[in-house]
Amino acid sequence: MMTELMPVEISADHKVVVAMSGGVDSSVAAALLKEQGFDLVGISLQLWNYSWDTDNRFGTCCSLDDLSDARRVAEGIGIPFYILNLEKEFRRDVVDYFVDEYLKGRTPIPCTACNKKLKFDELMHKAEAYGYDYIATGHYASVVRTEDGRYTVRRGRDASKDQSYFLFNLSQEQLSRLVFPLGDLEKKEVRGLAEKYRLKNVASKAESHEICFIPDNDYAKFIAGEVDAELFRPGDIVTATGEVLGTHKGYPAYTIGQRKGLNLGGLAEPYYVTAIDTVNNEIVVGPKNDLFREEFTVSHVTWQLDHCDAFEAEAQIRYRHQPVACVVTPLPGDRARVQLEHPQPAITPGQSAVFYTDDCIVGGGWIE
Repeated sequence: MMTELMPVEISADHKVVVAMSGGVDSSVAAALLKEQGFDLVGISLQLWNYSWDTDNRFGTCCSLDDLSDARRVAEGIGIPFYILNLEKEFRRDVVDYFVDEYLKGRTPIPCTACNKKLKFDELMHKAEAYGYDYIATGHYASVVRTEDGRYTVRRGRDASKDQSYFLFNLSQEQLSRLVFPLGDLEKKEVRGLAEKYRLKNVASKAESHEICFIPDNDYAKFIAGEVDAELFRPGDIVTATGEVLGTHKGYPAYTIGQRKGLNLGGLAEPYYVTAIDTVNNEIVVGPKNDLFREEFTVSHVTWQLDHCDAFEAEAQIRYRHQPVACVVTPLPGDRARVQLEHPQPAITPGQSAVFYTDDCIVGGGWIE
């Protein structure tokens, strides 16, 4: 199935929009492209209204401080800089999706939705309108091309920072117009380059870890504030056989594999969330062994590379998951069945399963 892959290179006469988040990665990406002679413009996305928030935003992304940092970097390397307000689109495509998925008993990935819908779809449309050919970001990944002209994403060289997992659902058109300058760099090299380019305000800046619109990381509180009380009410915590063990505070506050917050005492072993019954407002729990599965299906599959009826690959079922060997069988309706070589715990509806061969994405979809 795999053919020879070639790195995608673009000449310096192309015009490039750099998506600048205010962090060290996108800042160094911009500085590298500027040094290589590209005609650049930096754009930051205003996604969420932080004017009400006086708390410390350290550790998130896209805050007002981040926008200021991005502007200073752009001024320092000598490129134009603009802020694009996409708050309405962010609410529709990311925040509402996030809440709706939890109401369906699923666990969403807001960064993947933000990447595709805003950083690439919306930003590409704006770039095209202004006569810019490519979009560059600070992702740790690379775009490569097969001999027959198909594009795919290859893992970043820094395995601890690889972000290819979040890019599985990009179209061929999007991939053909993306530039990832950091794909072959280690994080320590990137910080070193930030010092070299004198990007003092971001060189030692900490990583972003939290979801930008939930600064205190309390998902349950956020969702409760977004929905009617009837949709977020207590219910039973039960076993697979229906035995009631306790009471939950509202099923959207839980996810598959969760152990903390169940408040179940007197059990012989730890219990975990194994299923979420949205119809009966029940959380199903069981011992760790109940979490393991070796087969599942995915929907809304995006194929970056051509595939046969069934093929061997490695499946990654969440961002920090160690990939496991599998057989992927395409199904009608943009679905696929995944048979794992070894059972894995907490295969969670709403998360994505991404299929790799030789560190390149073949395809991926959303776990059913």
